[in-house]
Amino acid sequence: MGQQSLSIEEFNEKLKSWTGKNIKITKKELNDLDETVMKLNSVSYSNNTHRVDDYVPEHSLLLSGEGEIENEQNQMEPLPAPLYEIPLDDTSKYNFDGTIFSLSTERAAYKIEEE
Repeated sequence: MGQQSLSIEEFNEKLKSWTGKNIKITKKELNDLDETVMKLNSVSYSNNTHRVDDYVPEHSLLLSGEGEIENEQNQMEPLPAPLYEIPLDDTSKYNFDGTIFSLSTERAAYKIEEE
């Protein structure tokens, strides 16, 4: 299956089907690469229409679950909270190739795949 462009609603529905699975989230921002593994308990979105500045995103994809994140020494440590937040913007692109979800924003590129 080739890369399929999705609407945010389609992306949400397909990603929700992975609830209960172990996933790996890879984030690439500038020259930084972060990896997080978690058991996905739920997928939701937040809307923050009362934001004071552009640092707080208007919309976010929220992945809830227990997991670990890779630290600067390339060792895994527990997530500080059972939540992984991906800030969304008007230019965000959502794709799925049958095995990997990809999401790109103005600031970063994310891959979500089964662990």
